[in-house]
Amino acid sequence: MAWSMVLLVAAATMMSIAECWEEVPTKGATTGVIRVGGKVLCQDCTEGWNEWVDGQKPIEGCVVSVTCMDERKRITYYGSDKTDKAGEYELTINKYIHGKEIKPEACFTRLVSSPDPICNIPTDFAGGKTGVKLGRPTLVYRDMIKHVLDPFYYTTPMCDEPDTNDDEQQNNY
Repeated sequence: MAWSMVLLVAAATMMSIAECWEEVPTKGATTGVIRVGGKVLCQDCTEGWNEWVDGQKPIEGCVVSVTCMDERKRITYYGSDKTDKAGEYELTINKYIHGKEIKPEACFTRLVSSPDPICNIPTDFAGGKTGVKLGRPTLVYRDMIKHVLDPFYYTTPMCDEPDTNDDEQQNNY
């Protein structure tokens, strides 16, 4: 009877320790990935309404970046990818880097550059210019979390809104 009580207490203790233990993978372990994907398109405001709404063209060679931060706002991951002929990009991020877990909600994606000589002004449609945080994943499957973002857009210089903030402008005549 005493022996079974000792075993019961030992089992309960081990279970409570196991619940509190957070497993950190060893170096080189593949414990999952975060994938971020989407499209980059050119939207020209000089076209008619129908062409402006439905006539977006994919831009090949645009650079899109993902930046992830830790709880102290330090950069833990930075990566970028170029778009293909269809204007699509996809970045793969290891979920653990240097033994620390990358939290998708602490990552944001933004436009970096466009090789197009005409369509090279980033817009904030879908947050491409300022960056968009990764929210709810589009797909969760085994050790993969996938975020498919809304399309980011570039536009022509003619369509760019001028900065009209008077408080920072100085007239130097």
